[in-house]
Amino acid sequence: MPIVSLDKKTIILVGAGGQLGRVLSRSLLDAGANVLLVDSNPDALQRLEVDLGEQAKVQSMSADITDRSSVQAAFEAAIKCFGGVDGAVNCAYPRNPNYGRKFFDVEYEDFAFNVSAHLGGYFLFMQQCAKYAIESGRDFSLVSMSSIYGVMAPRFEVYEDTPMTMPVEYAAIKSALQHLTSYVTNFTRGSRFRANCVSPGGIFAEQNELFLQRYKEFCRIKGMLDSKDVVGAVLFLLSDAAEFVCGQNIVVDDGFSC
Repeated sequence: MPIVSLDKKTIILVGAGGQLGRVLSRSLLDAGANVLLVDSNPDALQRLEVDLGEQAKVQSMSADITDRSSVQAAFEAAIKCFGGVDGAVNCAYPRNPNYGRKFFDVEYEDFAFNVSAHLGGYFLFMQQCAKYAIESGRDFSLVSMSSIYGVMAPRFEVYEDTPMTMPVEYAAIKSALQHLTSYVTNFTRGSRFRANCVSPGGIFAEQNELFLQRYKEFCRIKGMLDSKDVVGAVLFLLSDAAEFVCGQNIVVDDGFSC
């Protein structure tokens, strides 16, 4: 059962074809929302559509959050299909093939590209959400996916003796995203637009076993999260129960950052 009701609300879900987006898409529907599924990967969207089955409450389209006309087209599609937009979730993850290298192996060009595409894309989407909300006069809730590594410095010890690392681009992007959310909240003061972040801890994706063991030592009981563990915070922020929650960052990490 959904924690909150999103009945009759229309939500744009960006990054719908990803690991978290796929779980969120089902949860949004279960909570009663109309959902426009958006992803830059048409194949991932097609697989998601098959999994969800044919539903009147679902539409999908391929779009790029780093392109203004593409973002605007997503809003136009949601308005055409459902009559308006009440909120959005951005869990997109733009990056190039060199993303994720260890600190001394990161080239300036790759750092600049990944920060520009990821943070820049989140900025553009946030800008267009705020513009739509103000021009339409609608209540609108935007939830952006940040990270615990936008709140705290990485625990590098959990990566020792594994091929994994915490990408420097990721930390820079996710910390900046939280401040961008505060910036936009103050800039749009007096409007019916509100923006918040959710910062998950690590999400399980068949990672290195040594890493998983070390990570869990810093947690309360679970360690790495499943995607479904993040859903409750997102649904809450989209709902009327969070009407006066704005400019905030909700951490969901089983105590890892404490």
